[in-house]
Amino acid sequence: MAIAAREQVWIEGGTFVMGSDRHYPEEAPAHPVKVGGFWIDVAPVTNRQFAEFVEATGYVTLAERPSDPNDYPGAPAHMLKAGSVVFDPPKRITGRDHSQWWNFKFGANWRRPYGGLSNLRGKLDHPVVQVAYADAKAYAAWAGKDLPTEAEWEFAAKGGLEGAEFAWGDELVPDGRFMANTWHGAFPTENLKPNGFERTSPVGSFPPNGYGLYDMIGNVWEWTSDYWSSAHPTPAQKACCIPANPRGGSAEESFDPTQPKIRIARRAVKGGSHLCAPNYCRRYRPAARHAQEENSATTHIGFRCVRRS
Repeated sequence: MAIAAREQVWIEGGTFVMGSDRHYPEEAPAHPVKVGGFWIDVAPVTNRQFAEFVEATGYVTLAERPSDPNDYPGAPAHMLKAGSVVFDPPKRITGRDHSQWWNFKFGANWRRPYGGLSNLRGKLDHPVVQVAYADAKAYAAWAGKDLPTEAEWEFAAKGGLEGAEFAWGDELVPDGRFMANTWHGAFPTENLKPNGFERTSPVGSFPPNGYGLYDMIGNVWEWTSDYWSSAHPTPAQKACCIPANPRGGSAEESFDPTQPKIRIARRAVKGGSHLCAPNYCRRYRPAARHAQEENSATTHIGFRCVRRS
């Protein structure tokens, strides 16, 4: 299905319950939040759109530049060359060490998302990937837009459904109909591909949500402007004190406590991706969230933009 390149829909805004108490701890506590009205892209930014931006501006993404040694104290110089992280499905795994399926590849970037000889042939209408937070912000500024907050993104993803598990209801595959590009099979070794897609899919390949938005769930994770927090704030006890248009925590609070020498801010990404599977990552839900270092780019993270009134 063809999606208009820069089409947006108006989201009226309102009060909704953000987060969930039923899944991962970082989604809790569920709490009421108010958001103002905003326009949002009907689909993630595609390779075609991002190529127009690069051609117009000459922009060079972070994955196309050598890494800053100050960001990675003690890292060998030969590992600081331009490149990015690529998903490589292994034939077998031991334990849950993600380095068995995620690899840093020199030369991997948005033009060659899997490194090597990979390219964008036949994928111009797929979501752009291998874009770091700064790359997404640069595109948004060029387009006269912004990145959504986590609250705006989640409100839009719900599509007007309050309390539903998914963006379309309470069943992952209602009546056998696939509603999003997610992983089917035992991740990361078995990909059954019942929907025909091994990795990303063209935007608009699956039904829109109640607001007419495509790929809010699955296909690619999407950047938000909020710094990562390990949990949501305590719910307001009175209607007068419900947070309005929250903007997340601070950069300092977003640092990964398991890597004290790495002082890189993390942002919240939303929506899950084509790699989310019931046996590994049940984050193909509006309430789900995940932390991502803002200077990192991967084969399963993209973005969409908003405009505020």
